[in-house]
Parts: sequence; structure tokens; C-alpha cells
Amino acid sequence: MVRTTVACHKAPCSLDGVNQPFRCRAAEPALEQALHARQPEPDSRLIRHSDRGSQYVSIHYSERLAEAGIEPSVGSKGESYDNALAETINGLYKAELIHRGAPWKTREAVELATLEWVSWFSRNRLLSSIGDLPPAEAEANHYRQLTRQPDLVPA
Repeated sequence: MVRTTVACHKAPCSLDGVNQPFRCRAAEPALEQALHARQPEPDSRLIRHSDRGSQYVSIHYSERLAEAGIEPSVGSKGESYDNALAETINGLYKAELIHRGAPWKTREAVELATLEWVSWFSRNRLLSSIGDLPPAEAEANHYRQLTRQPDLVPA
């Protein structure tokens, strides 16, 4: 099983992290990688949506979210809307990589192919919904616009 972390703000989405097979703390490496890569501001009001998997509602994971200033959000039983984005990404990942490359000979082969796919998805894949740009480029443009100083208009 592969876990991914999807960064989604008001900007287009890019994949941030991948970690190895399921364990109770399987989600923590992807969270740490995303925090390191994104370095969110303390007052950024981030929300972490997840299903009710034990790794996401564990005390240790919840404490780490609190330390990072992230509000946990767990969907109601049978509700898929919180996870719609993650499920879409996972569906693409399975259709475009996992099923096409099957049968996989080793777990390491899946991990390497996954890292390559994540890099391609975030940095090279052109998405028509964001102007035929890769997600990482569209996201960089979004944040560049947010930090741009307004033009001064003479009075």
C-alpha cells in the first residue's frame, strides 16, 4: 500500500510525499515530508482531511498535527466528500502507473516508479484546467501573484 500527501490550497494541487507500506504510523513520514517541503506559516489555518483510518486518528498523529498548527478533519462514516481529491489522485495513480505496470516484481520497483510518477505528475503533466501548465508551475505562479506588490497609481 502506498500513501500520498496531496497539497491543495486555492492553488492547483501537486503531490508532496509518498511513504511505504501501512503501519500504524505510516502517515507520519508523508506528513513530515510535506511540512518540510511546504514550510507553512504558523497562522496558515491548514486543515488535514482524512478518512477514519487508525493511523489518522491515532493520538501521536493528532498531537503532531497540533504541533504543526494543523486542524484535523475526519469525514463522517460513509461520507466520501472529504477525501474526493485524494481518491481522484489515487485513482489516476493506479490507472496510469500501477495497473499499466503490473505485475510488479518487487516492492522497490513500485516505490521507484511511484516516485518518478509523483515527480512527473507535479512537475511535467500539463493540466488543461489550469491553462495547460504543470501543477507545480501553476502553484508557483499563484504564490508569486499573492506576494506581488500592487502597482502604485499616481494621485
